Amino acid sequence: TALAVSSDVYFYTIGGGFEDQKGLGIVNLKKYIQLFGIGQKTGIDLGDEKSGIVPSPEWKIKNFNGDLWRIGDTYNTSIGQYGFQVTPMEMVRATAAIANHGKLVTPHLILGDEEKETQSKNLEINIEKENFDVVHEGMRQAVTYGTAVALNVPFVQIAAKTGTAQVGVTKNKINSWVVGFFPYDNPKYSFVIMMESGPTTNSVNATSVMRQLIDSMYWSAPEYFETI
Repeated sequence: TALAVSSDVYFYTIGGGFEDQKGLGIVNLKKYIQLFGIGQKTGIDLGDEKSGIVPSPEWKIKNFNGDLWRIGDTYNTSIGQYGFQVTPMEMVRATAAIANHGKLVTPHLILGDEEKETQSKNLEINIEKENFDVVHEGMRQAVTYGTAVALNVPFVQIAAKTGTAQVGVTKNKINSWVVGFFPYDNPKYSFVIMMESGPTTNSVNATSVMRQLIDSMYWSAPEYFETI
């Protein structure tokens, strides 16, 4: 449910703890985040690939003149805010790993490139399948009744997760995100849409853009939705 409705309070509590609920803490948060390739280059065959940033106490000391890590930093990191930075390629790779129950693939662009296929590495994430299943269910519920209902289309079952990050000195801009995969029962494709530095009052968000894309694909490339 927390995934479906994008509950900040739930993830604050799981990440940093509250009352009787012990939090994971920043060390464990960083460990699990990095298992999915976040904060690392994906190895895609594009020049000058950049990697994201996973905040940590060491990162804060280095970048904020020795300032110490505080529990509020853990809370904000738990929902992907504070100094957390990711690339769209990192996110679509991580989403694919969620969809396929823990295989972190090396993406590449040219179909049939045997050299790249040979160089590509698939890393297995050692997390129990039932934990992935819970995430799958939450991402599907985001589409059926939660924050991504715009993707509840009749021709394919999609699973998704939305996100909004405030940016700018006065927090007057937002980065709007949606990630996901389809078909839900037998995932073949993962996706990411990110709209950068949009106005906070904008009614057009990443999910509505993905809906336009999925509708266009249905009419122009229906083979993406064929079941095996």
